[in-house]
Amino acid sequence: MDQALTYFKDIGTGIRTLWSGFRLILYHIWKARHTKQSQDVRSPEYFAQSDGIVTTRYPYEAIPIPDNGRYRLHNEIDDCIVCDLCAKVCPVNCIDIQVIKSPVEIGKTSDGSSKRLYAATFDIDMAKCCYCGLCTTVCPTECLTMTKTFDYSEFDIRNMNYHFTNLSPEEAEEKRKIYEEAEKEKLRIKEQLKKEKEPSEKSSESKPGVKPVFKPSIPKKSANESIEKKEVDLNVSQEKTTPGAEPTNDVPKETTITTDIKPSESEPQNQVPTKDVSEDPKPKPKVVFKPVIPKPKPKSQDDKPSEE
Repeated sequence: MDQALTYFKDIGTGIRTLWSGFRLILYHIWKARHTKQSQDVRSPEYFAQSDGIVTTRYPYEAIPIPDNGRYRLHNEIDDCIVCDLCAKVCPVNCIDIQVIKSPVEIGKTSDGSSKRLYAATFDIDMAKCCYCGLCTTVCPTECLTMTKTFDYSEFDIRNMNYHFTNLSPEEAEEKRKIYEEAEKEKLRIKEQLKKEKEPSEKSSESKPGVKPVFKPSIPKKSANESIEKKEVDLNVSQEKTTPGAEPTNDVPKETTITTDIKPSESEPQNQVPTKDVSEDPKPKPKVVFKPVIPKPKPKSQDDKPSEE
């Protein structure tokens, strides 16, 4: 009996709570009928209302987005110097850039930077973007920014690729040809200057007044100097091989010997006079020095101390 009463009591409690919630919904719907007609979602007082607020009717009504919202990327191509830093730092490779060089300066950016490159292609695929903001951080001219546009859904994913170049394919091809012709002209001028330098160098070599390049020359030894050196070496060797000489650690001093050798009239002056080897004394063998230790003398009886 108690279980039956508890069962019906729980059913009544559920019906009462359900009706109280349904009554609260009907109250807000009735209040919203008047507030929606008088207030706009863009009004600053729209969210300050305490009664009658329901879901906004998107896309006719939208919540205001702050100015510092970071959503879709935008590039101001007039301020872009096409440095390619944004494409290099992008972790998902959603930026594609093709550069065309210019032989001259093509303009200035808003901050005064010079522009020397054309952007034949500057595409950003927002379907790949991860909204990290690294590309906007490294941009030197701050021409690449993240806007507060958040609703750019498309039925075709290829429409998510945004093109920011200001050159048509025909104009890009024309700029490329201009740069190639300028490079060819530079090469032609270099070759012409090189050809003009070659005959001038040849003519300077053929002139008799041009001094030759200085080359250091080593003087050759004369016959008298070679004979003096041989005699000095021979005298030093004789001093070293003399018997009974004590070994010394002194370095022999330089000796100079002058010889008056006059070439004969019959012999030519450049001929070196020969010396008879038989007249020179033969080197004697060096005697080995042996120290002599004196023997001790025996003590005599006179040397003994007297007992008196």
